[in-house]
Amino acid sequence: MSLNIKSKSVETQLSNLELAQLLAEKMTISSSDWHKLKNNRKSQALQQLTSSLVYLLNDQPEEALMRINQAQGWLDNSIKPLPCPTHGHKKTH
Repeated sequence: MSLNIKSKSVETQLSNLELAQLLAEKMTISSSDWHKLKNNRKSQALQQLTSSLVYLLNDQPEEALMRINQAQGWLDNSIKPLPCPTHGHKKTH
């Protein structure tokens, strides 16, 4: 499989790590999109896989593997979304 990169100037100006960081940033689910994408397995897996690439390029294979396993869980339906961090838990008085 060949990746067709239209702009060779971008490829030569940025390091592999910088490219991975840009991609990971683009795939990160923002807090404003969390409710919309919390059940979107593709979006969740993409977020985990792109962050795993950043960890791998930073010589942190254990962290990369954890995220790869998370991505696999999203894709094979073995992971369920967590409740909303802002209102998923009941307050106790």
